[in-house]
Amino acid sequence: MSLKYAVLAALLEGEASGYELSKVFDVSFANFWPATPQQLYRELERLAQDGLVQARFVQQERRPNKRMFTLTEAGRQDLRAFAAEPPRRPTAIRDELLIKIQAMEDPEAARALIEERMTWSRGKLDRYERVRDRLLGGRTEDEYLRESDRIGPYLTLLAGISFEQENLRWCERVVTVLQHRVATG
Repeated sequence: MSLKYAVLAALLEGEASGYELSKVFDVSFANFWPATPQQLYRELERLAQDGLVQARFVQQERRPNKRMFTLTEAGRQDLRAFAAEPPRRPTAIRDELLIKIQAMEDPEAARALIEERMTWSRGKLDRYERVRDRLLGGRTEDEYLRESDRIGPYLTLLAGISFEQENLRWCERVVTVLQHRVATG
């Protein structure tokens, strides 16, 4: 899958500038499809050239002018067709930390890497919980899922939360194993 469909899906939330879209990616998509601002701007240009998004200029007084992007009907149709297809291949994990753990010789150094991962995971979980609270807006999860027009962002957020919770469980297990190895020498 290309970045194209992630950008189209993000624009389902409404009109956005490239900057605003990069913030949406940081909060909503980063747990499953990260992208740099430069990648997003390039993709928005391609999508506009292909007629899948429409851009309009907004003049600003004290800031540079900006372009606001919205989905076109062709973009919506392309995204619907993509969403209806089964994924082409199963998820694959590519994680540099796992290579380092695979090659580990020093349990204390490995433990430091794992503890750093735990810090990252806790930070992401905190951020995801803030997003969750914002999405729910005081409603229960059942109310949100019953009443909301679009539940996809919430469901993908749940996947990110589950992923980071599992990351923490794995890290805690690894730390326990490494502590035991160091203790038994």
